[in-house]
Amino acid sequence: YRAGFRWPGQTEFFAERLKTDNYAMCLTGKRLTVGLATIHTSLQSVPSLLETEELVRIGTLLKDFCIRKGIMRPRIALAALNPHAGEHGAFGDEDGNIIAPAVGRLRAIHPDAAFDGPSVPDCVYRDAVEGNYDAVLAPYHDQGLIPLKLVDFHTAVNVTLGLPRPRLSPDHGTAFNLAGTGKANPSSTIHAFQLAVQMARRR
Repeated sequence: YRAGFRWPGQTEFFAERLKTDNYAMCLTGKRLTVGLATIHTSLQSVPSLLETEELVRIGTLLKDFCIRKGIMRPRIALAALNPHAGEHGAFGDEDGNIIAPAVGRLRAIHPDAAFDGPSVPDCVYRDAVEGNYDAVLAPYHDQGLIPLKLVDFHTAVNVTLGLPRPRLSPDHGTAFNLAGTGKANPSSTIHAFQLAVQMARRR
């Protein structure tokens, strides 16, 4: 922002430049793939931004991405927003009123995938790492990125879903403090190139 960049992030920048409103942010590594229902916004605004139709739209993009990676009939969990998935309304009603209907709609319109949820957030990422899900759709940025960077920091790639051409980048920032030190790890950048080639071949 201090340099005059007016977009919240690269995801929004490329979506605008490539003239699409149907996009989403996704990070994928060797053990975990996470899509985000909301991106660069304050935590307090997340509940008001969650909408059933948006979850259906992004869930569809995430399903298409998994298939493009070669996963037939992907298993995708929609993570709950609240602890214990809201505990039947005791800890918030977003999971029952917004996320659960999205799961039902996704199941109805995509028989080529298996959707689950609202899944308890403190367990679902472990389940995915253990191979029970191919991807998780997180309701907000840090819920999804914290587990991903814990298990896949050096292999994960940032992918903008929904664009007319592949757009990928490392899952981390520029790290100017490492420039010229010989300590930077190029693995995420290498994986970004490899996945871009794979996606281009499966257009």
